Amino acid sequence: MNVNNTDLIHLKNIGAASVNILHAVGIHNTDDLKEVGAVEAYVRIKKRGINVSKVMLYALQGALQDRHWNDLGPDTKAKLVAEVKHLSGNAAAMLAAEH
Repeated sequence: MNVNNTDLIHLKNIGAASVNILHAVGIHNTDDLKEVGAVEAYVRIKKRGINVSKVMLYALQGALQDRHWNDLGPDTKAKLVAEVKHLSGNAAAMLAAEH
């Protein structure tokens, strides 16, 4: 799918590479992203074996809130990481490996 044929490209923090990654995990538009949420989207990406950092998690959350990912507070970032760990032990192990 062409990145210009999706509304994802217009979200804050989301560029062409991120759109392609989201498409690869079944997220094709903003409504899809809203439905699954940032944490589930990130877990899907990691489970697919796509190499992304925690910044992708933050960027997805920021996109849903129309905020730059770096404007998310440390508590919000910690909560997101905790949710990933809770949702998927495999993804949590991948997060731990990033340090």
